[in-house]
Amino acid sequence: MNEEIRLADADDVPRVREVTDAAYRPYIERIGVVPVPMEADHAADVAAGHVFVAGDPVVGVLVLVAGSDHLFLDSIAVHPDVRGTGLGGRLLRFVDEHARSLGLPEVRLYTNALMWENQRIYPRYGYELVERRVDGPYDRLHYRKVLAPPAGRAPGLT
Repeated sequence: MNEEIRLADADDVPRVREVTDAAYRPYIERIGVVPVPMEADHAADVAAGHVFVAGDPVVGVLVLVAGSDHLFLDSIAVHPDVRGTGLGGRLLRFVDEHARSLGLPEVRLYTNALMWENQRIYPRYGYELVERRVDGPYDRLHYRKVLAPPAGRAPGLT
C-alpha cells in the first residue's frame, strides 16, 4: 500500500466522515459513549487545514493541530478494510515528519483507556505514557513523543 498522504480538501469531507465512523464505531459498545472523533465537525477541520488523508478513495485520516510547542494528534483513523496493511504505521511516521516540518519538538495524543489496542501500538512508535485523566465520560491515557532532531543536526542548532 503506497498511497500519498495529502492535505484534505472539501471534496474529501464525506469520505473523512465515513472512514472515521468505520474506524471508531466498534468502540462505542466497549467504552459506553460515542468516541469524540465521530462527533467532530469534519468540514470545519478540513477547512482549517487540520486533516490529512491517504488513499483514493480515502482509507486513512489524520487530524493534526499545531500548538506552540507540540503537534497534537487529535485523531487517526484507518478504514477496517485496510487494517493490517501498514497504513497506520505510515500515518504515524507522517505525523513525526509533519511535526518536524513545523519545527515542533514533540507530538502529543490521547486515547481512551478502554481502547487497549492503542496501548500496545503507540509505545512501538516511540510514544510514552504521560498521565491518565478522566475528562467527563472519557477515561483517557495521554501520550507524548519527543522527536529527535533531523539527522545531521545537533540539538539547538538552526
